[in-house]
Amino acid sequence: MKLLEERILKDGKVGAGNVLKVDSFLNHQIDVPFITLLGEEFHRLFSDEGVNKILTIEASGIGIACLTAVRFGVPVVFAKKTLTSNIYADVYTSSAFSYTHQKNYEIVVSKQFLGEGDRVLIIDDFLAKGSALLALISLVREAGAEVVGAGIVIEKAYQEGGSVVRAQGVRVESLARIASMSVEDGIRFVD
Repeated sequence: MKLLEERILKDGKVGAGNVLKVDSFLNHQIDVPFITLLGEEFHRLFSDEGVNKILTIEASGIGIACLTAVRFGVPVVFAKKTLTSNIYADVYTSSAFSYTHQKNYEIVVSKQFLGEGDRVLIIDDFLAKGSALLALISLVREAGAEVVGAGIVIEKAYQEGGSVVRAQGVRVESLARIASMSVEDGIRFVD
Protein backbone atom coordinates (compact mmCIF):
# COMPACT_ATOMS: atom_id res chain seq x y z
CA MET A 1 0.00 0.00 0.00
CA LYS A 2 1.82 3.04 -1.32
CA LEU A 3 0.16 5.44 1.12
CA LEU A 4 1.51 3.48 4.10
CA GLU A 5 4.98 3.15 2.60
CA GLU A 6 5.11 6.91 2.09
CA ARG A 7 4.03 7.49 5.69
CA ILE A 8 6.68 5.10 7.00
CA LEU A 9 9.36 6.91 5.01
CA LYS A 10 8.11 10.30 6.20
CA ASP A 11 7.50 9.60 9.90
CA GLY A 12 9.15 6.25 10.67
CA LYS A 13 12.53 6.11 12.31
CA VAL A 14 15.03 3.27 12.27
CA GLY A 15 16.71 3.00 15.63
CA ALA A 16 19.49 0.97 17.20
CA GLY A 17 19.14 -2.73 16.56
CA ASN A 18 17.16 -1.98 13.40
CA VAL A 19 13.96 -1.29 15.33
CA LEU A 20 11.39 0.58 13.27
CA LYS A 21 9.61 3.26 15.29
CA VAL A 22 6.23 4.25 13.91
CA ASP A 23 4.90 5.42 17.24
CA SER A 24 3.99 8.87 15.93
CA PHE A 25 1.06 7.43 13.93
CA LEU A 26 0.52 3.72 14.62
CA ASN A 27 1.38 2.28 17.99
CA HIS A 28 1.75 5.00 20.59
CA GLN A 29 0.06 8.05 19.15
CA ILE A 30 -2.61 6.89 16.70
CA ASP A 31 -3.46 8.93 13.62
CA VAL A 32 -7.09 7.81 13.58
CA PRO A 33 -8.05 9.11 10.10
CA PHE A 34 -4.96 7.47 8.60
CA ILE A 35 -5.40 4.18 10.47
CA THR A 36 -9.07 4.16 9.42
CA LEU A 37 -7.80 3.99 5.81
CA LEU A 38 -5.72 0.94 6.74
CA GLY A 39 -8.79 -0.68 8.30
CA GLU A 40 -10.70 -0.02 5.08
CA GLU A 41 -7.94 -1.74 3.12
CA PHE A 42 -8.09 -4.81 5.38
CA HIS A 43 -11.85 -4.86 4.84
CA ARG A 44 -11.33 -4.72 1.07
CA LEU A 45 -8.84 -7.58 1.22
CA PHE A 46 -10.90 -9.88 3.46
CA SER A 47 -14.52 -8.82 2.82
CA ASP A 48 -15.39 -12.11 1.11
CA GLU A 49 -14.20 -14.31 4.02
CA GLY A 50 -17.28 -14.16 6.25
CA VAL A 51 -15.35 -12.63 9.15
CA ASN A 52 -17.37 -12.54 12.37
CA LYS A 53 -14.55 -11.84 14.87
CA ILE A 54 -11.30 -9.91 14.77
CA LEU A 55 -8.52 -11.06 17.07
CA THR A 56 -5.39 -9.19 18.09
CA ILE A 57 -2.93 -9.11 20.96
CA GLU A 58 -2.57 -6.31 23.47
CA ALA A 59 -1.61 -3.57 23.23
CA SER A 60 -0.39 -2.15 19.92
CA GLY A 61 -2.76 -4.15 17.72
CA ILE A 62 -5.94 -2.98 19.44
CA GLY A 63 -6.28 0.38 17.68
CA ILE A 64 -5.94 -0.97 14.14
CA ALA A 65 -8.13 -3.98 15.02
CA CYS A 66 -10.91 -1.69 16.26
CA LEU A 67 -10.82 0.54 13.20
CA THR A 68 -10.89 -2.56 10.99
CA ALA A 69 -13.78 -4.04 12.97
CA VAL A 70 -15.86 -0.91 12.36
CA ARG A 71 -15.79 -1.71 8.62
CA PHE A 72 -16.72 -5.35 9.18
CA GLY A 73 -19.32 -4.60 11.84
CA VAL A 74 -17.92 -7.29 14.14
CA PRO A 75 -16.42 -7.39 17.64
CA VAL A 76 -12.71 -7.29 18.48
CA VAL A 77 -11.29 -9.82 20.89
CA PHE A 78 -7.80 -9.18 22.18
CA ALA A 79 -5.49 -11.68 23.79
CA LYS A 80 -4.26 -10.45 27.14
CA LYS A 81 -0.64 -10.89 28.15
CA THR A 82 -1.53 -11.49 31.79
CA LEU A 83 -4.38 -13.31 33.47
CA THR A 84 -6.22 -10.71 35.51
CA SER A 85 -8.93 -11.05 38.14
CA ASN A 86 -11.61 -9.89 35.71
CA ILE A 87 -11.04 -12.85 33.37
CA TYR A 88 -12.65 -16.14 34.26
CA ALA A 89 -10.43 -19.18 34.65
CA ASP A 90 -11.96 -20.79 31.55
CA VAL A 91 -9.50 -19.50 28.95
CA TYR A 92 -7.52 -20.53 25.91
CA THR A 93 -3.79 -20.03 26.39
CA SER A 94 -0.75 -19.88 24.19
CA SER A 95 2.82 -18.71 24.51
CA ALA A 96 4.32 -15.77 22.62
CA PHE A 97 7.87 -14.46 22.84
CA SER A 98 8.24 -10.70 22.50
CA TYR A 99 11.53 -9.85 20.83
CA THR A 100 10.91 -6.18 21.60
CA HIS A 101 10.66 -6.87 25.34
CA GLN A 102 12.85 -10.02 25.35
CA LYS A 103 10.16 -11.74 27.38
CA ASN A 104 7.83 -14.71 27.04
CA TYR A 105 4.11 -14.08 27.56
CA GLU A 106 1.37 -16.58 28.27
CA ILE A 107 -1.47 -14.98 26.35
CA VAL A 108 -5.10 -15.70 27.21
CA VAL A 109 -8.54 -15.29 25.66
CA SER A 110 -11.73 -16.10 27.52
CA LYS A 111 -13.56 -19.10 26.03
CA GLN A 112 -16.71 -17.01 26.21
CA PHE A 113 -15.49 -14.83 23.30
CA LEU A 114 -14.02 -17.37 20.86
CA GLY A 115 -15.43 -20.69 19.76
CA GLU A 116 -16.57 -23.11 17.09
CA GLY A 117 -18.15 -21.47 14.09
CA ASP A 118 -16.15 -18.25 14.46
CA ARG A 119 -14.38 -17.05 11.33
CA VAL A 120 -11.49 -15.04 12.70
CA LEU A 121 -9.38 -12.37 11.05
CA ILE A 122 -6.21 -11.71 13.00
CA ILE A 123 -4.96 -8.11 12.87
CA ASP A 124 -1.62 -6.87 14.17
CA ASP A 125 0.72 -3.94 13.68
CA PHE A 126 3.95 -5.86 12.98
CA LEU A 127 5.06 -9.26 11.73
CA ALA A 128 8.74 -10.08 12.14
CA LYS A 129 9.65 -13.47 13.60
CA GLY A 130 6.02 -14.52 13.89
CA SER A 131 5.79 -15.53 17.54
CA ALA A 132 2.72 -13.42 18.39
CA LEU A 133 0.90 -14.36 15.19
CA LEU A 134 1.59 -18.08 15.69
CA ALA A 135 0.33 -17.82 19.27
CA LEU A 136 -2.89 -16.16 18.09
CA ILE A 137 -3.38 -18.82 15.40
CA SER A 138 -2.93 -21.47 18.09
CA LEU A 139 -5.65 -19.85 20.24
CA VAL A 140 -8.09 -19.78 17.34
CA ARG A 141 -7.45 -23.41 16.47
CA GLU A 142 -7.71 -24.46 20.12
CA ALA A 143 -11.14 -22.80 20.18
CA GLY A 144 -12.25 -24.83 17.16
CA ALA A 145 -12.63 -21.61 15.18
CA GLU A 146 -11.21 -20.91 11.73
CA VAL A 147 -8.45 -18.44 10.90
CA VAL A 148 -9.54 -16.81 7.64
CA GLY A 149 -6.38 -14.74 7.44
CA ALA A 150 -4.01 -12.31 9.06
CA GLY A 151 -3.91 -8.61 8.26
CA ILE A 152 -0.56 -7.08 9.13
CA VAL A 153 0.23 -3.39 8.90
CA ILE A 154 4.03 -3.76 8.55
CA GLU A 155 5.88 -6.99 7.77
CA LYS A 156 9.63 -7.24 8.11
CA ALA A 157 9.89 -9.53 5.08
CA TYR A 158 13.60 -10.10 5.66
CA GLN A 159 12.72 -12.02 8.84
CA GLU A 160 11.16 -15.48 8.79
CA GLY A 161 7.76 -14.86 10.41
CA GLY A 162 5.75 -14.32 7.25
CA SER A 163 7.20 -17.40 5.55
CA VAL A 164 6.59 -19.59 8.60
CA VAL A 165 2.94 -18.50 8.90
CA ARG A 166 2.25 -18.76 5.16
CA ALA A 167 3.78 -22.27 5.18
CA GLN A 168 1.02 -23.24 7.63
CA GLY A 169 -1.55 -22.34 4.99
CA VAL A 170 -2.61 -19.05 6.59
CA ARG A 171 -3.34 -16.19 4.22
CA VAL A 172 -1.20 -13.21 5.29
CA GLU A 173 -1.85 -9.79 3.78
CA SER A 174 0.69 -7.15 4.78
CA LEU A 175 0.06 -3.54 3.81
CA ALA A 176 3.79 -2.70 3.77
CA ARG A 177 6.56 -5.27 3.37
CA ILE A 178 10.05 -4.13 4.31
CA ALA A 179 12.86 -5.77 2.35
CA SER A 180 15.63 -4.27 4.47
CA MET A 181 16.31 -1.44 6.86
CA SER A 182 19.20 0.02 8.75
CA VAL A 183 20.19 3.30 10.34
CA GLU A 184 22.79 3.78 7.59
CA ASP A 185 20.74 2.77 4.53
CA GLY A 186 17.20 3.61 5.60
CA ILE A 187 14.16 1.56 4.63
CA ARG A 188 13.64 -0.41 1.42
CA PHE A 189 10.31 -2.06 0.58
CA VAL A 190 9.60 -5.30 -1.26
CA ASP A 191 8.71 -4.47 -4.88
